Amino acid sequence: MKTIDTINFSGKKALIRVDFNVPLNDKLQITDDSRMRAAVPTIKKILNDGGSVILMSHLGRPKEGPEDRFSMRHLTERLNKLLDAEVRFADDCIGESARQLAGSLRPGEVLLLENLRFYKEETKGDEAFARKLSELADVYVNDAFGTAHRAHASTTIVAQFFPDDKVFGYIMANELSSIDKVLHDTQKPYVAIIGGAKVSTKIDVIENLLQKADELIIGGGMMFTFIKAQGGKIGNSMCEDDYLETARQILNHAREKGVKIHIPSDAIIADNFSNDAGKKESAADNIPDEWLGLDIGADSIKKFSSIIEGAKTILWNGPMGVFEMPNFAQGTRAIAQAIVTATEKGAFSLVGGGDSVAAINQFGLEDKVSYVSTGGGALLEYMEGKTLPGVQAINQ
Repeated sequence: MKTIDTINFSGKKALIRVDFNVPLNDKLQITDDSRMRAAVPTIKKILNDGGSVILMSHLGRPKEGPEDRFSMRHLTERLNKLLDAEVRFADDCIGESARQLAGSLRPGEVLLLENLRFYKEETKGDEAFARKLSELADVYVNDAFGTAHRAHASTTIVAQFFPDDKVFGYIMANELSSIDKVLHDTQKPYVAIIGGAKVSTKIDVIENLLQKADELIIGGGMMFTFIKAQGGKIGNSMCEDDYLETARQILNHAREKGVKIHIPSDAIIADNFSNDAGKKESAADNIPDEWLGLDIGADSIKKFSSIIEGAKTILWNGPMGVFEMPNFAQGTRAIAQAIVTATEKGAFSLVGGGDSVAAINQFGLEDKVSYVSTGGGALLEYMEGKTLPGVQAINQ
């Protein structure tokens, strides 16, 4: 793997694709800077070598060119503090101001370019746009795993203009090596926990995991599609009726592969979708009409926790219930704690996918698992066995 540790950046300008797509409130203040903090080690390595840094990213989804609320300038103050250095700002990413500021950049200095997506050429993967970006620097560094599944100008196309000087930053390298551990370099037993709302978004992931995992735990809203597919009564619980046959096929494939699939035997059900709803415990396959399942029950928690705590490799993608509501967070919290316990015993644990990451952070357990992936869509595609354009562009 070609990483920034293979290069001495002394006297070089590094063009880094970062993922600074951070949330802003209505006062345009950053509410979560974790993506920015994650990029600091890569930036500091280059600066400490005696190089200079040009940062490029997207922010939000601007529709028609520049919009002030999506300007990268709202990030400069926080970036100054994180890097303990003055960050210069270019009010364009390929125009005259970007060229002049990049040209005058000295070793140890940092330049932040304006939002790449102010140009439609970025998402179209336009080669001429990518070439203009490439002319700003000597080395290309991709450190934005969250956008690695997009063949955009700044994530993929630009790499071709740096045939011998393109590398992964620390975020990308850590993401890839950690995910490879749960896809290729696994210790047995390997337990995968797949949750979330819909089977439809996880079919390829599940099918790929059936080639590798020993046991697969299904939770969240998608469990009811599997339960109904086997003739269970699920009340008003979420269900994708178009995927009942798919669920049956997955169960058949698992039997053929010798993979044990565990579906919750009980559920915490509610009389409406609200934290304050009336709730009770029920058999997961015999939920009364007008009631819906919002979490897994005590028996499922006990069984799943035991399976997880005996694992050597663990992948968790998707919550067990509606953890955002405190009254229906117990199942997701218990699974998170079981993963922590297994990790303390020496298991390798990877938590990935937006909701799982939000849950592990909400419970304050993010530092007690082996790795928390920020990949989102990129993680899912990589887990499906797909080649990510942003990864391939560096490896070519």
